[in-house]
Amino acid sequence: MTTAILFGGASYEHEISIVSAIALKKVMKKRPIFIFLDAKGDFYHIPDEQMKSDHFSSGGYKKNDRLHLARGGFEKRGLLKSKKLEGFDVVLNLIHGGQGEDGTIAALLDFYDIAYIGPRKEASVISYNKWLTKLYAEGIGVETVEYQLLHMDDKREIDFGYPIIVKPLRLGSSIGVSIVKSEEDLDFALDVAFEFDEEVLIEPFIEGVEEYNVAGCRLGEKWIFSRIEAPKKSEFLDFDQKYLDFSRTESVQEADIPDSLESDLKDTFKKVYDKTFDGALIRCDFFFASGEIMLNEINPIPGSMANYLFDDFNGVLERLASHLPKQRTIRPDYAYIDKVQSAKGPKAR
Repeated sequence: MTTAILFGGASYEHEISIVSAIALKKVMKKRPIFIFLDAKGDFYHIPDEQMKSDHFSSGGYKKNDRLHLARGGFEKRGLLKSKKLEGFDVVLNLIHGGQGEDGTIAALLDFYDIAYIGPRKEASVISYNKWLTKLYAEGIGVETVEYQLLHMDDKREIDFGYPIIVKPLRLGSSIGVSIVKSEEDLDFALDVAFEFDEEVLIEPFIEGVEEYNVAGCRLGEKWIFSRIEAPKKSEFLDFDQKYLDFSRTESVQEADIPDSLESDLKDTFKKVYDKTFDGALIRCDFFFASGEIMLNEINPIPGSMANYLFDDFNGVLERLASHLPKQRTIRPDYAYIDKVQSAKGPKAR
């Protein structure tokens, strides 16, 4: 199996996606094809040797071949003819944040009948919006931290005691996230968050909570789980820490936890993944406090695809690519129209 890595996109996490793609170049055993989506919505075929950060920051990618979506894949278009981009079996959606995780890319790939690894439309919508993630978790019986939804036009009245954590509703990588320890700091934190989104999610900040990350996917009736990671952090994983995460290629150590907790974390992951995230390799971040597991967030396109959590990352992608969900084919037979037209008579045709 050969993969085309689709990265870039128009979002605040554009550069993080580039870092992720460069990281995967180091860990993929079969040389992938790289397809870059710039902030203007244009696709480019990036040669392997040009996968360097300054190639994008300098605008050098604009000299590469432009690509266009076509039925079943991508193509290069000339004045007289088009040529299909060959050499890959499946697209890996590595566009973090908006477009990649909000369902836009999933809808495009579905529409053009392109096989891809990544969240489908519904899964994207659920995981991209932190409020919808809360509602989804509630519906499947998974606990989360209590929360308050606040619009930028709402009164700035908080339901919890301090400290609290303020998060833009539709953003990842801890961008715009603040821990607020007193009412005097609230307005500044909200102003920062509202720079990125019109709505924010507010949660009580739980001191001393344990955090565990689990990645994996479902292959029919079988499950693949990563090692369980207990990320080391100060108060929370800020942007700088997460930015480094996106370039990670070295394996992490398995968390030293009881077998019972490991089993419970995996069972909770299964509930979250279920059939909703079929076709995607996701990472769930859980909190553990007072003997209770709580879902913090769903990462439908984790940084560098959480390759550092797996012993055989390439094997996981290979197996997942052979278990992608199939779209239902709908072929109108126009029987209803023919029936109506026949009832109206020849003149109505």
